[in-house]
Amino acid sequence: MRGQVVIGMAKYGDHPALPKRLEDLLMDDVHTVFIKADCPPRVKRGSIGELKLVEIEESDDGNWDTLRMESLQEELVGLVDEHRHRSDCFLEIDRKGCQVIQLGDLRISCAWPPFADAREITIVRPVAKLSLDDYQLDQRLVDRLADHHRGVFICGRPGSGKTTLAQAIAEYLDTDVGAMVKTMEAPRDLQLADRITQYAPLEGDLEKTAEIIFLVRPDFVIFDEVRRARDFEIFADVRLAGVGLLGVTHANSALEAIQRLIGKVELGLVSQVLDTIIHVEAGQIEQVMELRMTVKPPTGMQEELARPVIEVVEFPSGKITHEMFAFGSEIAVVPVEGRQQGALSPVKTLARDQLVHIIQQWVGVECKVALKGESSATIYAPQNMISTLIGKGGENVRQLQDELGGMQLNIESFDEMPESMGAPNNPHWRDVSDRRSRNSRAWEHNAKGTKPRKGKGKKNRR
Repeated sequence: MRGQVVIGMAKYGDHPALPKRLEDLLMDDVHTVFIKADCPPRVKRGSIGELKLVEIEESDDGNWDTLRMESLQEELVGLVDEHRHRSDCFLEIDRKGCQVIQLGDLRISCAWPPFADAREITIVRPVAKLSLDDYQLDQRLVDRLADHHRGVFICGRPGSGKTTLAQAIAEYLDTDVGAMVKTMEAPRDLQLADRITQYAPLEGDLEKTAEIIFLVRPDFVIFDEVRRARDFEIFADVRLAGVGLLGVTHANSALEAIQRLIGKVELGLVSQVLDTIIHVEAGQIEQVMELRMTVKPPTGMQEELARPVIEVVEFPSGKITHEMFAFGSEIAVVPVEGRQQGALSPVKTLARDQLVHIIQQWVGVECKVALKGESSATIYAPQNMISTLIGKGGENVRQLQDELGGMQLNIESFDEMPESMGAPNNPHWRDVSDRRSRNSRAWEHNAKGTKPRKGKGKKNRR
């Protein structure tokens, strides 16, 4: 392709020599260096999952003032020009108040006023570079990853080792499986083999990068840092085009990573876009989840109310932990097990809340709902609204029952409600339009309308 620039990344631990004061801070176990004007430097050091923030005590006064920080930044930019023959040394981002520099395996972020309140330099480098063998994975998971026609999420908290695992999978696919691997990154910081091309946002837009990705015919794409809503939409577009895709995203659990995708993609497409979620904690794989689409009644609903359901399944045990399905106008994500003895199922609890919401939308009336076991409920409403809720020939009640999975509904007045449920705010609810008409000056509701006008009846008097 004419004009295409291929940028390879440095080998682990390889970068041009920094100014001595910065190089001295990059001790062997240091992952990140934080320097801010007029503050002592701090570093994060240790192994993955056990990083600690430490303040560096220097023998001199430090002299990290604004002028010195500005001078260091100019030296770093000068190193980019000095090593422009290296494909792993370049200015990634250059904006007013911020620069991001790649120098070998180092990603250096510089910020200054007005973007930041003071000059700041942050240097990040990988703590370790691992292969997939180092993780000692179940062979079934390795075989699943080797099938590069999948959608995979790696999730975890910052510093948990997500990117390190993504690098190991990418190089496994490239070396052992023989797949053509590309990456989409903003900024580029994966440490990969030179023949794996790493793409940044084209003209500042990852959607344009995705268009180019299709033209270079990859088997598998690594999408580092899926954060914004638009990123999830791009992830779905690339995956639905038939390309194997691995996304790295921040989430505290595998379930939270799935929920971040809900709403950006139609429910029926979720399992096609994403089928495997790997949760990483402290550099180790904590949990692997699989998504399966099936048609059945959600757990707790009657058989005749079958619908598309996405099962969240533990891998490789096959145990179903959660179900996702359309419930009214909402997408419900409910646990299959784990409720306390005697407690209502999550589906029924959801049904109760949905029932109250639907009634308020229909007639604007406050109501109370008491669930009777797993298959029936009683609605307590104002006496003058019971006929409205029942509807002609029970039509409204039947519609409610269908929407709530076949639950049997009884409607009673507030007078019949147990005291333990608490009194409603307005037990004598009255239709707003009716109240307004009664407060109007219409003659039939105006007491003065019954009095004769002054002088009336004197017409024929003599």
